[in-house]
Amino acid sequence: MPPLTTPAFDIASLHAFYRDGGSVADIVEGVFARIAEVNDPGIFIHLAQKDAVLAEAAKLGGFDLEKPLFGIPFALKDNIDVAGMPTTAACPDYAYLPEKDATVVRLLKQAGALVIGKTNLDQFATGLVGVRSPYPIPKNAIDPGLVPGGSSSGSAVATAQGIVSFALGTDTAGSGRIPAGLNNIVGLKPSVGVLSTTGVIPACRTLDCVSIFALTVDDAWKVFSVASKYDETDAYSKSIPATGYGPTPPMLTIGVPAKTDLQFFGDTVMEAAYFDALSTLARLGHNLVEVSFGDFYKVANLLYEGAWVAERYAAIRPFFDEKEASFHPVTRKIYGGAKTLSAADAFNGFYALQELKKKIEPLVASVDLFCVPTAPTHYTLADLEAEPIRENSRLGTYTNFVNLLDMCGISVPAGTRADRLPASVTLLAPSGRDGLTASLARDLHRASGLTLGATGWPLPAAAEIISAPEDDQLIDIVVIGAHLSGMPLNHQLTRLDGKFSRVARTSAAYRLYALADTAPPKPGMIRVEEGEGGEIEVEVWKLTPAAFGLFVAAIPGPLSIGTVTLSDGTSAKGFLAEPLGLKNALDITAFGGWKAYCKNLAFTTR
Repeated sequence: MPPLTTPAFDIASLHAFYRDGGSVADIVEGVFARIAEVNDPGIFIHLAQKDAVLAEAAKLGGFDLEKPLFGIPFALKDNIDVAGMPTTAACPDYAYLPEKDATVVRLLKQAGALVIGKTNLDQFATGLVGVRSPYPIPKNAIDPGLVPGGSSSGSAVATAQGIVSFALGTDTAGSGRIPAGLNNIVGLKPSVGVLSTTGVIPACRTLDCVSIFALTVDDAWKVFSVASKYDETDAYSKSIPATGYGPTPPMLTIGVPAKTDLQFFGDTVMEAAYFDALSTLARLGHNLVEVSFGDFYKVANLLYEGAWVAERYAAIRPFFDEKEASFHPVTRKIYGGAKTLSAADAFNGFYALQELKKKIEPLVASVDLFCVPTAPTHYTLADLEAEPIRENSRLGTYTNFVNLLDMCGISVPAGTRADRLPASVTLLAPSGRDGLTASLARDLHRASGLTLGATGWPLPAAAEIISAPEDDQLIDIVVIGAHLSGMPLNHQLTRLDGKFSRVARTSAAYRLYALADTAPPKPGMIRVEEGEGGEIEVEVWKLTPAAFGLFVAAIPGPLSIGTVTLSDGTSAKGFLAEPLGLKNALDITAFGGWKAYCKNLAFTTR
């Protein structure tokens, strides 16, 4: 790219520009200059008139902190409605002119964001390659010889090229993650139902998500926080607060596919990059656990069978039956196949999914989250011409099962392959744990040292994480032993949606003991005179009042909850032990904390 006269387009840089007196009109001019510089006619299906965007910019007035997306340019996939802009789903004969914005678009506009245009896609959001469109194909931002990924191809490329700060896509089978991974950007796929799909052309109505492409995880989360509002007009909308984004627990248990289950289809370079990312997670202090992935793959295979193929057909049945010739050849074949399916086929699919969910539930419960490759390989455009169906299917190896299992996820750049192509992983967790996956993704992205997308812009300084309003209602709890992150009872906190706050130390008025005959092993902490104890490393977590009550009610003797004073002078409710419970206990105060003691114990018993 030529030298820039405007700042980098991450949200923090743009807002710093505005605070210093910069003009939103200058940024709009910069957007259209970038479009000309990139010169990729495949990105946009419909581009807003510059004068119209400048007029919207003028209405914003001076920089307004009350608008979290003030002056932020964005694009959106052309299956999402914008009032006054045609919606085509990459099928010109299907085009219509919506009278009002999709719910997510309305929320983003109200927050100060500016619509730049509607982006290209695999027709009717059916595909993971980004080439099933009657319009020119968007060029992969890193290497134009590679597929851009789909179905949200234009949105990913627009973001990676620095044309916009963020873009909306949709994700049913991986369309909000695969293009992100192939273009070196972040792709946040929310829990199903958290972002409204009112005003979005459905692919699989029961599984669809509006997804977010961004240059940084901070930006993706800010957009998510604005857009994640319950919508009574959407029958599938869920009320899940945008909480949990913040400091990552020091030790997470991360599930990874067993080595024998990993599939890279001969791409040893991508395989090596994935293991490099896992090494980074281990260096960050997390515990990696191999998990059998065979049943996850069986779930993935269901997506293109029976029930969910029929659901795609049902979404646009009258149009398909009347104008089948309007469809891209590959899309036509997929939708046409649904005509042979029966209701019995659909129910058989539901039954098969439910059985697999039951088998997978213990695996999901055994870890905090999962880390998988975003895509198993990069494909060239020539590869797709030779094998359009097989290669598309292979791209979804690690994405197709996610929405069927009601999981949230985020694709994040994790480094660069040995051949300089993007390497990306996806972090997955059960519905509602979007904040945890995003927090870890933020750490991983920062550890990568990468520049943003294809722009060459450096990763900006970490943004200050502002607590969500809901956090003001949470109660701090100090944990000292088996409930610490990475320890065997931590799940009792996370299953109550506990939020990690910080690592801390007590004042020097506590002694720590390894209790006798407890399973799992637990410590007990008692208060003593100041100076007669030591500072003990602890963790502070946050719980809702209701969850706090449930948590405390389950604590067995001789443990109890009291007030714990921390080294910074603050205090919070936390674990203490009854003196009678210290019989035959071992004083381990000198270790400074339970984790240090356990680490030493493991070392000395080898």
